[in-house]
Amino acid sequence: MKEKVYNWYADLGDGDYRNPILYTDYSDPDAIRVGDDYFMTASSFCNTPGLPILHSKDLVNWKVINYALRNIPYPRYETPQHGCGVWAPAIRYHDGEFIIFFPMPDEGIFVTKTKNPWGEWSEPYPIFEGKGWIDPCPFWDDDGRAYMVSAFAKSRIGFKSILNLAEMKPDCSGLIDEGRHIFDGNENGQVTIEGPKLYKRNGYYYIMAPAGGVKPGWQVVLRSKNIWGPYEYKNVLVQGNTPVNGPHQGAWLDTQTGEEYFLHFQDVYAAGRIVHMQPIDQQEGRDHGDLCRNHHGRQHNHEQRVLTLEIVLREYESGNRTGKQHQKRADHRDDHTVLEPGEYGRLRKHGDIVFHGEFLGPECLGLHDFHL
Repeated sequence: MKEKVYNWYADLGDGDYRNPILYTDYSDPDAIRVGDDYFMTASSFCNTPGLPILHSKDLVNWKVINYALRNIPYPRYETPQHGCGVWAPAIRYHDGEFIIFFPMPDEGIFVTKTKNPWGEWSEPYPIFEGKGWIDPCPFWDDDGRAYMVSAFAKSRIGFKSILNLAEMKPDCSGLIDEGRHIFDGNENGQVTIEGPKLYKRNGYYYIMAPAGGVKPGWQVVLRSKNIWGPYEYKNVLVQGNTPVNGPHQGAWLDTQTGEEYFLHFQDVYAAGRIVHMQPIDQQEGRDHGDLCRNHHGRQHNHEQRVLTLEIVLREYESGNRTGKQHQKRADHRDDHTVLEPGEYGRLRKHGDIVFHGEFLGPECLGLHDFHL
């Protein structure tokens, strides 16, 4: 019996797109634009290769081009360590380099760099060693000083819901000090605030962060004229009356033509954390936006569509080694997983893999628009 292949397309083919833009598990996504190119990364936990690098020309059609982390540099990750490893990363472009900060909640905060995202990334090194610091994001200010904002994991350090800001060396070689707490979500209804991303726009420092927990949470934006605060705050993206739970944690992006978008995830249980994109509306005084099924006005690169499941079936039939959409659930060797031919394909040699592909999804659910 021939297997039926399903693919989920966010690109509607008429200049519009539908959510989710990636109906597959890319947890805690972060993204940047460099010239005409967009790059995304995501948490990879104990799976390797880790820190997937996705590329797009239009924010809708994405392709896995690389991984920034070949293996996790600790012996215990030779076997699966579920719930450990690489948590929410941040990707930035500074001084001609692509830079990723990523946390390992039991080990510390790490940095990897490259000048070519399609090429080799540097061996990761710790900028902070210790338990409980998570979700780092680097930031370089106009005066040349550099900072790292981060959060805390209660499971490792005994407390949560607090954001920390520390000054760091501009070349990311180390923290100048451990900084100080700049926002306490326990005091203002922002419990479990984490995953902060720091930006500067029009004289304001913005920290965009999820709160409320993974599945039921929301997105909050903090704003201040001083990087150390105090920060005012506002919930800008919530589930409301939609079936889309926990619309939060992601990246604030601008296009070459001045449009602004917010990428974020939604936890859909067995299918993982899928990626949505919302247009940003910065009109003052606006509350949460209206539910949108499809969005208009993006120019899409239709040729970038990748029929991932069909590629996988061809790999099964041809006996090729696994492609870039696969990961192993622990550290790996390049020859670990080879696909043998068969009616549906089967795996031999250390074949415990994770598949990141395009799955049959529901009809577009949409979300509230994002308002600052």
